[in-house]
Amino acid sequence: MSGSLRPGASGWRRAATVVLAAGWTRPSPAAPPLPPLPAGGFRLLLLQRCQAQGFLPGAYVFPGGVQDAADRSADWLRLFAPHHGPPRFGLRPARPPPRPFPGLPDADGAAATQPDDAAPAALPDDVAARVCAVREAFEEAGVLLLRPRGAPPAAPEPARALPPPPGLDAWRERVRRDPRLFLSLCEQLDCTPDIWALHDWGGWLTPFSRAGGRRFDTSFFMCCLSEPPPVRPDGSEVVRCQWSSPSEATESFMKKEIWLVPPQFYEIRRLANFTSLSDLHKFCLDGTSEGIEKWMPITFLTANAMVQLLPGDELYSEDSEYLENVMSSGKKIEDIMKESKTLHRLVLYSHHVFNIHVTIQSKHKHIYPKTYIISKSRL
Repeated sequence: MSGSLRPGASGWRRAATVVLAAGWTRPSPAAPPLPPLPAGGFRLLLLQRCQAQGFLPGAYVFPGGVQDAADRSADWLRLFAPHHGPPRFGLRPARPPPRPFPGLPDADGAAATQPDDAAPAALPDDVAARVCAVREAFEEAGVLLLRPRGAPPAAPEPARALPPPPGLDAWRERVRRDPRLFLSLCEQLDCTPDIWALHDWGGWLTPFSRAGGRRFDTSFFMCCLSEPPPVRPDGSEVVRCQWSSPSEATESFMKKEIWLVPPQFYEIRRLANFTSLSDLHKFCLDGTSEGIEKWMPITFLTANAMVQLLPGDELYSEDSEYLENVMSSGKKIEDIMKESKTLHRLVLYSHHVFNIHVTIQSKHKHIYPKTYIISKSRL
């Protein structure tokens, strides 16, 4: 499923993730009983991966997974027709492409992270990525981000998930075995994937940590929902779920109740900047019009911590050597921090002790997380 980036390089697989943010002022009866939030507050859907999974076992993640050739199939064209079609399928104008890390194939516009056996793309990359994210949300959580065929573009307000159809579990099992059947489900329901409710949010490329490790080129989308839909973990890939506000998720992580990997922790802290769902949704509609950012962290090992360096940090080096190598220093992180001024990094002391340091400004009117430092008592 992975295409080589360059001779000898580790391959990435294209993937897509959707962050589901749901309003919680008056949650639906199907929502779990949780403490109230401030007016307009929202919670995020987190799914716990099965411990038997080969990649990130036990981690709490946003819904998502690897793109399949079926997600970009020409067969989708007839479902979107006649109201939506190439080149933009009713989406807003394409965002300027992010500046790629040197050595990655996107530098020359090649789609080298497509599956090797993929047919020529019938759907644009950003449409296919959205179809993938919608499919994965259904497979993993039973959430259907669909819209009736021919429905006019929704008003600029949060979306609603489609009620689960009869035979949900049987359909999920069929789609899991053959992703092409997700199109069949949409045809039966006379719906299309609600690609218009998924807003560009950014992207992450898996950093190098060890030879032979799995690596993904993941597009992140944000979907604001007016209320939380029913969620049913599939019991295979996903064993538990929870709705948490950014502050609740952070506290659960620090208490070792859940485990988050760095991109999820970073995004949760980024979302802590928003005090209401309406503010987040407005930002999704207006805030990233100048472009999105896709990052490949560089791993930097110190004497007592691991650091994930992000673009803009003074130690971040756009050198293709770091596609397959880590940086290292014999110094302690405390000494390195004293020498640093321009920061965009996560400092990982242990599985449940992360710091975020940000002193830079976004180039694309996006919002970065605020510096977040744990108390010394947790070290």
